[in-house]
Amino acid sequence: MNPKTLKYIIKRIILAIFTVWVVITVTFFIMHAVPGGPFTSEKAVSPAVQKAMEAKYGLDKPLMTQYVTYLTDVVQFKFGPSLKQRGRMVIDIIGDGMKTSVKLGLIAAFLALIIGVVLGSFAALLRNSFVDRVIMVITTAFVSMPSFIMGSLLLVIFAIKSHIFPANGATPGGLVLPIITLMLYPMSYITRLTRSSMLDVLGQDYIRTAKAKGVSGGRIIFGHALKNALIPVITYFGPMLAYIVTGSLVVEQIFAVPGIGRAYVSSITNRDYTMIMGTTIVLASLIVIMNLVSDILYKVVDPRINLE
Repeated sequence: MNPKTLKYIIKRIILAIFTVWVVITVTFFIMHAVPGGPFTSEKAVSPAVQKAMEAKYGLDKPLMTQYVTYLTDVVQFKFGPSLKQRGRMVIDIIGDGMKTSVKLGLIAAFLALIIGVVLGSFAALLRNSFVDRVIMVITTAFVSMPSFIMGSLLLVIFAIKSHIFPANGATPGGLVLPIITLMLYPMSYITRLTRSSMLDVLGQDYIRTAKAKGVSGGRIIFGHALKNALIPVITYFGPMLAYIVTGSLVVEQIFAVPGIGRAYVSSITNRDYTMIMGTTIVLASLIVIMNLVSDILYKVVDPRINLE
């Protein structure tokens, strides 16, 4: 690894750590600035009981003391106990939710990548044909439609009306519709991105030279054009993977999927401070890490790219 690349990676890691620290700090102080508290409920709680609960979880200490203590714990991956799910640690709840959310996200992301690249390549090679126009119309519709609308439509059509798939995302068969819902937007975006990039690459001088030398069409497409056309896709794929996992909050609610998104929404509703902060930190860290990996992969795919 050359010194410039190493220097760039170190800079990005430092920036990533700083970004996560900002997220931790902002989330912590916002949560404590919101009126009310985690022990506020419909049933009246006596001041003595509320005071005892705050003392138990350290919420009676000065705000800066709480902040320093929390920051020290986070560095050690200690997010504390849930304030609402008594007897359970936040890290355990996040771990259980991430098992489902990561599985959903990985399947949806790789299906979106494979199908998007294939459709985008076909659209570019058959430019201005009927197939190209159909692909562009469909992908435009999917890009324009919010995930909660798409998820609701799929739920009504394939679960409630036709009973092809179960509506409950807690079952293996029930994960099909959430995966499709999560996949459609990134698949459509990758299709359009691949088509645009492929058309640009196919117009380059070295492609015309290869054609003039009699190089086969398949070798031109897969050996030269596609590799360079995938650079923008790789740029998008890293953050996309993180956003699919972290952005599944609404989808998990629609299909009752027991993932991290559903747990996050539930923690906000219940004002579970430790759960909200722990989940926010984990999800933000995932996005930051995937952006970092995506940036470094630029150089792997195309050595000509100057990371500086």
